[in-house]
Amino acid sequence: MRQFLVYVINETLIGRGDRIKAYSIAVEVFGRNPNFDIRNDPVVRIEAGRLRRALERHYLLGGSSDPVVIEIPKGGYVPRFHWRHELSGDRDHEAQPIPSGRREFGRSVAAWLNPWFVGSMAAMAAIIVVSLARAPTTSPPAPSTTMAAQPEGPSLVVKPFVNLSRDPEVDFYVAGIGEELLSQLARFKELTVFRRETPGTISPTASTEEIRQRLGGRYILEGGVRLFEGKLRVTSRVLDGETSAIIWSGAYDADPRTNNLVDIEATIAAKVATAVAQPYGIIFSAAPQPTRSAQSPEIYQCSYRFYRYRTVLDGNAHAQTRECLEQVTARYPDNATDWAMLSYIYLDEDRFQLNRRPGPPSPIERARQAAERAVRIDPENIRALQALMTVLYFSKQPTEALRIGARALQLNPNDTELLAEFGSRVAQAGEWSRGAALIEEALTRNAGHSDYYTGILALAAYMQGDDTRAADLIRRANLRQFALYHFVAALIFSRLGLQVETAHCRAEFLKLRPNFFDDFDGELDKRNFNARDRAILLRGAIQAGFPVRPSLTVETK
Repeated sequence: MRQFLVYVINETLIGRGDRIKAYSIAVEVFGRNPNFDIRNDPVVRIEAGRLRRALERHYLLGGSSDPVVIEIPKGGYVPRFHWRHELSGDRDHEAQPIPSGRREFGRSVAAWLNPWFVGSMAAMAAIIVVSLARAPTTSPPAPSTTMAAQPEGPSLVVKPFVNLSRDPEVDFYVAGIGEELLSQLARFKELTVFRRETPGTISPTASTEEIRQRLGGRYILEGGVRLFEGKLRVTSRVLDGETSAIIWSGAYDADPRTNNLVDIEATIAAKVATAVAQPYGIIFSAAPQPTRSAQSPEIYQCSYRFYRYRTVLDGNAHAQTRECLEQVTARYPDNATDWAMLSYIYLDEDRFQLNRRPGPPSPIERARQAAERAVRIDPENIRALQALMTVLYFSKQPTEALRIGARALQLNPNDTELLAEFGSRVAQAGEWSRGAALIEEALTRNAGHSDYYTGILALAAYMQGDDTRAADLIRRANLRQFALYHFVAALIFSRLGLQVETAHCRAEFLKLRPNFFDDFDGELDKRNFNARDRAILLRGAIQAGFPVRPSLTVETK
């Protein structure tokens, strides 16, 4: 992002603004191959959005007195420069444009492009580049203070953390953790985060009732920082905005003598954000309740239904979630997260054979259309990128799918739902050990995850020959209504010689998916199993007594 800013400013100042295109930025800043397809690589668009928000935040905070303001207008990447009227109190007129295009440079260099200006622009860019070293990668939306503009889903108001010590040094930690926490939370797009820089700054002593009346936030996050005998302790808690009840609290310790300030702030903020904002975290684990605010619960209800469905993967929950998401996307067509969730629901019609609708377009086509629409609406939406990754994977494009997944992890490495799904795709693509490690990390950081990922871990252990661990994991995965659970369990129990358990799981699977083995090869193919893994699964299915076609048996000999 810093290199992006330096590049566009330098090109503009030397009169080459007409060269600043997405292609040139991708090649010269992000190192893309000259033959790459700009239409299928959104890196410049994504990074430009991050840079615009970072500049906005810079001028709001540390750069509020900068004499020159730099902006990158939407629709292009050529920066514009403005003078700031230091004595003006009218923010609507405090900046006047300075020409930045090539033609303006050629006509008016003598008038205003003097050595002082070029030097000041270089200095300003350097200051901003340094400030971006700690700037948040995303910035939460600044909501209106009017109730008419309430978010449709769950919302969180973050109060300024309190210095619980008398030591002025703690103020640095209070400010840093607060800023880092806002950045981390804003990456979870299912949640609307109210930031501190709203009109009428929130006081650390503001009551729950006062915050609810002013902002209508459904949940409130508050905390304090204490330094005692050289040790730092950060406490935080989430309150229900309607009842003031504490629904979660956490405490985190750090030693400033052995860790630097930035690492402490980032680590603690990541832990709090993960606990609070994850799809299976504190907020989304509780069913939505009626509120006294004007906020509509529809989107919240659909999000809750979606993640509940992901924990059981049964037909009834699938049908209810699909109906909810189709209604809410029709009413709110610009909500990227709901389109991403709907993409998963459509995909599961095909890969899990749940409530499959007949006729065109096919489930996989509908899933891809929904995922691509979600990404178009918000290229930085993690759930949208996760959905596109998964759809591409089951569309037999594993390389591109994993590239998008890796990119999404760069945007939010603390999203454990994304981490677990990405690990699942890595594992099924043949890297079972690496994929399992990613899933285990996600489950360690967020114990509330779907049992689906525990089932993938069981399959990974089986594919690596660790049958004892595989059996332990599959027994822990509570997915008795999910057909593929019984298939994997039968493979594991069969290789361990557990005939009764194998027979039971075989019967359950064939009851739920009686036609699965009509095209067993196609089922393996859509999941991108390599030749080695296909052979293992085929031998396992035969050993478990499944009705595998004789032609496939011959192929493996």
